[in-house]
Amino acid sequence: MVVFALALAALQQAPAAIARAEVRPAEAVVTAGDTLRLSVLAFDSAGRPVSPVRVTWTSIGSPFEGSVDSTGLLTAGAVGTMSVSAFVRPAAGGRGRQGLARVTVLPGPAARVEVSGVPRRLYVGQGVTPVARAWSAAGDPRADRVTWSSDAPGVVSVTPSGRLVAVAPGRATLAAAAGAARATVPVEVAPNPVERVSVEPATASVRTGDVARFRFRAMDRAGRPVADAQPEWSLAPGDGLVEGDGTFVAELPGTYRVIASFAGRSAEAVVEARARDATRATRLVGRVPLQGGMLAAEFWLHPDGKHGYLTTISDRVYAIDLSDPATPRITDSVVVDARGINDLMTTEDGRFGVLTREGASSRRNGIVVLSFEDPAHPKAIAEYTETVSGGVHSTYVYRGHVYLTDDATGSMRVIDLRDPYHPREVARWETPRTPAGRMLHDIAVEDGLAYLSYWNDGLVVLDVGNGIKGGSPERPVLVSQFKYDLDALYRHVEAIGGPGFIRGTHTAWRHRNYVFVADEVFSARPSRTTGPGLLGFGRAFGRMQVIDVSDLERPRAVAWYEPTDGGTHNIWVAGDTLYLGDYQGGLRVVDVSGELRGDLLRQGREIAHVDTGDPAGATPNAPMAWGAVYRDGHIYVPDVHSGLWIVKVEQGSSPVP
Repeated sequence: MVVFALALAALQQAPAAIARAEVRPAEAVVTAGDTLRLSVLAFDSAGRPVSPVRVTWTSIGSPFEGSVDSTGLLTAGAVGTMSVSAFVRPAAGGRGRQGLARVTVLPGPAARVEVSGVPRRLYVGQGVTPVARAWSAAGDPRADRVTWSSDAPGVVSVTPSGRLVAVAPGRATLAAAAGAARATVPVEVAPNPVERVSVEPATASVRTGDVARFRFRAMDRAGRPVADAQPEWSLAPGDGLVEGDGTFVAELPGTYRVIASFAGRSAEAVVEARARDATRATRLVGRVPLQGGMLAAEFWLHPDGKHGYLTTISDRVYAIDLSDPATPRITDSVVVDARGINDLMTTEDGRFGVLTREGASSRRNGIVVLSFEDPAHPKAIAEYTETVSGGVHSTYVYRGHVYLTDDATGSMRVIDLRDPYHPREVARWETPRTPAGRMLHDIAVEDGLAYLSYWNDGLVVLDVGNGIKGGSPERPVLVSQFKYDLDALYRHVEAIGGPGFIRGTHTAWRHRNYVFVADEVFSARPSRTTGPGLLGFGRAFGRMQVIDVSDLERPRAVAWYEPTDGGTHNIWVAGDTLYLGDYQGGLRVVDVSGELRGDLLRQGREIAHVDTGDPAGATPNAPMAWGAVYRDGHIYVPDVHSGLWIVKVEQGSSPVP
């Protein structure tokens, strides 16, 4: 009896096992910038509450749209979907259980409506379908249905969806509304003098992807031009694009009719589009595989063209002799306290440079300054951690300054490197968003302009010495911003891997009047059909957008490239060619010659594709191309799983079918 009593007492004192953990609310919708208090309940196998418990709160999947603290207070920083975990253990010890919540973060209410495509002067009978878009006060795009109205429908009639028709001479004010936000456009309608219309040239012959421009001519009864008559352009068949100014591009070979319509009259041109035939063969020149399961990251080529540096998702950088690209060899390494060295870049003269640190055991990350005075044997000479100890993901070295990303605050820091042994911060800049949703991923600087890839905030352009806004390294000034709806763009990724996928503006490269902007996108979880992506994420997706910055203060998207088997990552552009690390799609080489419009992949602008998978790689036969660097005919491709590849495109070869 004594033994039984002791056993019974022990059972009564044993902590209750947790069979189920339930986060409340399990599903919620909040507005960006707001907070939400989450709670969790634990139950045993009989459904009885278990208390007391210890709870560990974490944001899982995509951590870039907000945060949750140790008490379950969630801060919604940016639009997206947050998945939150509460891991609950009995206070007295024992196995725990995980509870999950999904929080959808929406933009704030519509605060402004932008309208484009409405001529201030219309002619009787003319029809127009303008574009209207609603935005929140924080500048987040909204999916509102914009409704239209006219204060003089007898002058200009308008459907609720925005189809305008000029009915009679007079004046009218058109209104586009979304919620409480409203935009108005004054319009004048005049009698229609147009008797004859035409399109010039009447015929054209192009390759797919080449831009042709057509002009609309309108004449009155006396044969005089009506210069402000603006037609509506259309296309048959639809395997191409025609814009409101008559700019045309064919995406597939064939015969196209480009049609201009105005107030019941129309004219057209005929275009013959032939295949672009851009594809070329490639040749492997050399390899630097890494041993022991080491994962590679970024590659930087020294200005002398004979040495390069391969960073790792670990604690070291390898120096590589590339004087003979067919037989590259590692000459040295630099080891620092870090779990990831994402980026490395030298000064323009190649004497000094910096590497980034994340995951240092000391929790003092920042940057390490290196001497490259012996390019084969770089040496650490200094570091800067004072304001960026939380981690630095990317840097750009430009004219004596380092422009870097601060992981902890999502800000850009500018570090004076003119005395490389004593770096010091001289500026900080950040978007006006709570740190919970603010993430700066990458920076590029050219001609005194910094191009910031701001994840949830799109592309940001700053004057850091160009003069357009009076900026300097010590005083960056905003020039413009280009934001877009990431969730709408990648809705198919959610369908494949579930909500909470990772997506954001990842990197940017300025070339001519374009900025090539690549998004980094991973599905929330691996699937049986697509397999794993990088570091346990699902597979990579992503689009590279081509942003026209000929008017730098009004950037606009004009074209895109979206591979079907991988995700866009780092970019390099030289001449008329773009080189892209496509993650599990390997290396992509793309023709970006001439004017760019529409779908570059569909147009046949892809020049080459190189599979960078290796049977002996850290993950066998699984490409994971990080990016590419081009110089003197050689393409240097770092692959996470298989090290460095050196490739040439056979420019003189015949197109590959």
